[in-house]
Amino acid sequence: MQRRNRLSRSRDFDAVYRQGRSVSTRYFTLHWFPREDDADGEPRLGLAVPKAVSSNAVVRNRVKRQLRATWEELHERIRPGRDYVLVARPGLAEPAGSRGHEWLVEQMAEVLGKSTAS
Repeated sequence: MQRRNRLSRSRDFDAVYRQGRSVSTRYFTLHWFPREDDADGEPRLGLAVPKAVSSNAVVRNRVKRQLRATWEELHERIRPGRDYVLVARPGLAEPAGSRGHEWLVEQMAEVLGKSTAS
């Protein structure tokens, strides 16, 4: 995932949270907001992996790397011209490590499916 396709500034996250919509599953909450200035541009992703997921920073960073890789794999299913913030929910770290990449792809596909349906 290229840096230009990531949300990193606090004001970008705030815009998605305040003006966007959201859906939730057991392991994720996905917020999104359509960009009017770049309606056909690449989707941008911001990740939020709070300490409630794991108090260990190494584990949280591993989860973030896994989520970025999964996002890239599901790139064709993601609508262009939107900013997304994917929030990991407590309980994600253990199954993400033990069940493997395919499980994580299924979980993220589920939350993406809910976002395209609404």
